[in-house]
Amino acid sequence: MVELKALEDIAGRENGWLKAKHHFAIGEYGNSAHAPIGNLYVFNDDEIAPHSGFGLHHHANVEIITYVRYGTVTHQDDQGNRSQIEAGNVQVMSAGTGILHSETNIEDVPARLFQIWLSPKDQGGSPQWSTKPFPKADRAGRFVTFASGRTTDEEVLSMRADAEVSGALLERGSVTEYPLGSGDAAYLVPASGRVNVNGVRVEAREGLVIREEQALRIEAQLDAEVVLIVTRDKHA
Repeated sequence: MVELKALEDIAGRENGWLKAKHHFAIGEYGNSAHAPIGNLYVFNDDEIAPHSGFGLHHHANVEIITYVRYGTVTHQDDQGNRSQIEAGNVQVMSAGTGILHSETNIEDVPARLFQIWLSPKDQGGSPQWSTKPFPKADRAGRFVTFASGRTTDEEVLSMRADAEVSGALLERGSVTEYPLGSGDAAYLVPASGRVNVNGVRVEAREGLVIREEQALRIEAQLDAEVVLIVTRDKHA
């Protein structure tokens, strides 16, 4: 089963410095019809204005994956970590027992990013933070895993959720296959371009809920950048 979330059905907000689309309902934000998929309960499509951002705030017991699409985001936390996350880079923050952090755009151009929240396998644990670049050339025509709680591959950012976050750059007219494991669900978002996935057309920044499928057949109808989250389906 594949189910499209059209862009007009994805609730958003603007408050001057932030333009956000909330793919899932959480608190007062998002479309109430858009429930979590397995461990995945937040997928935010954010644009942060220059010289603004999220000040110091607290998280606990959540795995937060940030993929910067354009511009630069500066991360700082109470564990002593500080880094500028540039376009094409991915950050994983395991909040564990609790962490204070900020995410700001100190540059002169907007920063655009996807932020993904996943429930961890276990509560607690020491907070952890890591970041890594994923060059577009490495993702040309194939999916590259950004972050995973299912592998010990040192080329992949580690997280504590039963899930994987991957990305691909697909050339117009190309077809890519992606196998899914038994009991897995997935969520796919084109950052740009347009794709057809198992017979369903998905435009840029729309979302596709995927359940009870053995594989994905992804045809790029335009040059496309795709982000894919695979998670254990709690309905399985």
